[in-house]
Amino acid sequence: MTRVLKIISTLAATLLLIASYPSFSAKFEAGKHYTVVAEKKTSTPELTEYFSYYCPSCRAYEPYLEGFKKVIPEKAKFNKVHVDFMGHTSPEIQFMLGKALIVAEKLNINNEFTAAVFKYLQTDREIISNQKDIHDIFVSIGGNGKKFDQGMKSFSVIGQAKKEKKIQDNLSKNSQLTSVPTMVVNGKYMIDSKSLDRNNFFAEYNALIAYLFTL
Repeated sequence: MTRVLKIISTLAATLLLIASYPSFSAKFEAGKHYTVVAEKKTSTPELTEYFSYYCPSCRAYEPYLEGFKKVIPEKAKFNKVHVDFMGHTSPEIQFMLGKALIVAEKLNINNEFTAAVFKYLQTDREIISNQKDIHDIFVSIGGNGKKFDQGMKSFSVIGQAKKEKKIQDNLSKNSQLTSVPTMVVNGKYMIDSKSLDRNNFFAEYNALIAYLFTL
């Protein structure tokens, strides 16, 4: 009974979020505002951002991610997945950055790490050529260098990175994931940000995210 009440409470809270955006939620359409990219939803609710440290728009989205997190269900997880198809450097370096982010998440310094990498690449215009460069960024924010090196070799980190890459590759292969940043709700609904009103962009984005969690 307690579990049922929690489910009802979560659904009610999500519907309340939708109700707070009445001018938006009624007009969202599949094939226009979002695309169905999988037959089934993930077993647990989640919002995934596909992004790249080489992408200026991804950096510009950073301040708005907290707003996205506020409109998702309480038990939903927010994931950041670093893609490897940007043309700025090799797929190997990009995959390495994805692994490093997973390590940073496990050590609870992912926000600091992300900010530092964006600054290193986009403000300082430095180049990441190997794992040592990433290691040095990690240490510069107070991270433990030894734990970083161990994490980059751990089976759990490598396994998670490979799993994320497999999903990314499938979406790219089907011409669904072609640019970043891109948000996917519950592994099934991919948002088309180009369809959103430029004058109310993030308000509409928040409403769409909340709406997709009700499907």
